[in-house]
Amino acid sequence: MGGNKKGSLADMNVVPLIDILLVLLIIFMVITPTTPNGLRAVIPQPAQNIDGPSPFLIVVQVAANGDLKINHEVSSWDGLGPRLEEIFRTRAEKVAFIQSEPEARFSIVARAIDVIHSVGIEQVGLMTERM
Repeated sequence: MGGNKKGSLADMNVVPLIDILLVLLIIFMVITPTTPNGLRAVIPQPAQNIDGPSPFLIVVQVAANGDLKINHEVSSWDGLGPRLEEIFRTRAEKVAFIQSEPEARFSIVARAIDVIHSVGIEQVGLMTERM
């Protein structure tokens, strides 16, 4: 559009502004903040309402006197490792849980965790009483 005969009309030149915006857009796309890498944590999931324990859940029960059970099946300290190897031979997911009596010494529970880790089970969960 032109101005009248007496004056000129000033139009804003937006091309440099668009160039600057495109350069800033490219800079912000290249310099994206990376997510911090920390320790991987498994968040406990809420309990599901199922009837009885899951057949896929392996629980090593430790009594205060040192007796062991694997899913209510009596076991010994010498037989714990081979029995767990037999159970987990065909399983892809290597997860076991330990449940102990409140009076059980920590050294007994730690020994059970050590045996479980020694047979190649990667994740060991500790079961607690309901609050």
